[in-house]
Amino acid sequence: MSDRPIQWLLGDQLNPELDALDDAGEVLLIEAHGFADRKPYHAHKLTLVFSAMRHFRDELRERGHDVTYLRAESFGEGLDAFLADRSDPDLRLMRPASYGAGERLRELVDERGGSLELTENELFWTTPADWREWADEPEGGWDDGALLDGDGTAERTYRQEGWYRHVRRETGVLMDGDDPVGGEWNYDDLNQETPPDDWEPPERPRFEPDELTRETHAWVRERFDTWGSDDLDGFAWPVTRTEARTALDAFVRERLPSFGRYEDAMVTDEPFLSHSLLSPAINLGLLDPHEPVRAVEAAYEARGVEPGAYDPADDGAADGGETTLDAFGDGDGGGDGDAESDAADPAPVPLNAVEGFVRQVIGWREFMRHVYREAMPELATANQLDQTRELPPAYWDGDTDMTCLSEAVDHVREHGYAHHIERLMVLSNFALIYGADPTEVNEWFHLGFVDAYHWVTTPNVVAMGSFGTDVLSSKPYASSGSYVNRMSDHCASCPYAVSRTTGEGACPFNALYWDFLKDNEETLRGTGRMGLMYSHVDDKDEEEWAAIRERAATVRELAAEGEL
Repeated sequence: MSDRPIQWLLGDQLNPELDALDDAGEVLLIEAHGFADRKPYHAHKLTLVFSAMRHFRDELRERGHDVTYLRAESFGEGLDAFLADRSDPDLRLMRPASYGAGERLRELVDERGGSLELTENELFWTTPADWREWADEPEGGWDDGALLDGDGTAERTYRQEGWYRHVRRETGVLMDGDDPVGGEWNYDDLNQETPPDDWEPPERPRFEPDELTRETHAWVRERFDTWGSDDLDGFAWPVTRTEARTALDAFVRERLPSFGRYEDAMVTDEPFLSHSLLSPAINLGLLDPHEPVRAVEAAYEARGVEPGAYDPADDGAADGGETTLDAFGDGDGGGDGDAESDAADPAPVPLNAVEGFVRQVIGWREFMRHVYREAMPELATANQLDQTRELPPAYWDGDTDMTCLSEAVDHVREHGYAHHIERLMVLSNFALIYGADPTEVNEWFHLGFVDAYHWVTTPNVVAMGSFGTDVLSSKPYASSGSYVNRMSDHCASCPYAVSRTTGEGACPFNALYWDFLKDNEETLRGTGRMGLMYSHVDDKDEEEWAAIRERAATVRELAAEGEL
């Protein structure tokens, strides 16, 4: 038996170019099924995970690695089979992102007579040591106990913007010496436009399921009770590293130019717009997160223009697809006069698009991972607003007359995906002001989204979307229907009137929002940036509050009965 280490890789560590593989004598992959027996996961999520694992196995073998691939109900059963005829085996594993997983897996190996070394996870930009340095954590760690109190109140709080700037400085991403490229750290104010009615986003890259994916999908449908669409015709996620890199190239060339300006927009019947759609590949490990960041940096160096200088709606492309440099500036576009050649030139890349994407990856994704590490296990059950209602049936069946909620839920049901504003300002926002239990909301996201893992959803959904704790946000992300109206075209076709708060036919968001502020006044008044909202609360008289209470109660009753 080789003296070289046995490298165990998990189903979200599927990168064949990991440094950990350089000296590995054998690679272990265990396809554990038990988690999918316990809950109804989206069929596309299970197909994606298991197909990606099986393709990864085959690619490693093609690259010359000695791979043991085991299918089992649990990791314990898989280890029983793997370690049965081995004496004192030494395994190595990149530390899993989910809380406590590394220690639990090490115990499983120890119980079976082996040993497990946990190493740094290469599939993140930053390390726990980087975080401790930024957070000014004392040597040996904090000595004040758990980060979160029983009610979710944080002993220490963290804010993403400070972390984001720190990582930019340390990595040099989008930096000009000691200053951010363009002079500003954040161009979010330029990323909040809605596209005109005649603009169409670039086509979503599609990857035709091969025989292995089709075989996996058929097995998933037969083996598990799933949720959401189980139609493989709608499945288009990359399941190999080659496909993931193709998806990255397509984003940088065709979608990045219009990504920033319409980043926060919601458009009826358009689930993808110009979003990268790379998070499933990144969270599976098919893409190293360094790759997309460096790719958009390179695109900016080659095609960059000032923030907001390029308007995709003025490019003259009726189908909204790949655009040309001739559409920008004085029309010269740097082309050579050959129409066929010029048509292949990708559009300019405005700095606000690049910065917005970089912030998602090295800002938000890394920040979420570290806040999760710091705040678990209390974070998973944090509920400082004491929200206890069950999610309305509409989250499972999409059956509601609310256009915005129906659209967002249907995107998840059909594709296992909805973009970040739909996640935060529709799905989480409605659940928050409705009063849904953060733990239940978190589980719904975890089951339904193809890019969802516990370390991803818990800080995003429990802390940010549900405001179960103030560890990463000073205020709840709650709003009335006015935000949805500003950032979407949904309200124009909705039978509910966004202009009305009370009475039959009024937008459900409106009464729920004001009722939420009133119910949680003791916790929220004076918190963060809530002063303006509570000045509006104070302006309402008793008669108006009675009408708001009545409408909010009606909305909650209709939602709970599946009749909203």
